[in-house]
Amino acid sequence: MQSRRVSFVEASTNVVLGIVLAWAVTFVVFPWFGYVAVWDKALGISLIFTAVSLVRSYLLRRLFNRFEQSQHFGAF
Repeated sequence: MQSRRVSFVEASTNVVLGIVLAWAVTFVVFPWFGYVAVWDKALGISLIFTAVSLVRSYLLRRLFNRFEQSQHFGAF
């Protein structure tokens, strides 16, 4: 079983890498659709989505750990 601390570290690492990639892609993709990506606004929006993603990722990891411990995933 994965500890809560390790779950948080894993979720955080995943989200940090995700925000870096998403922020870089924003400045490539937005102009394709006629939007101007402004650094400060893009950062603010990215931070909000990052916080949501971090919570989601952590909670899913803990849920799957709970399922694993209760033998619901015995066939896997």
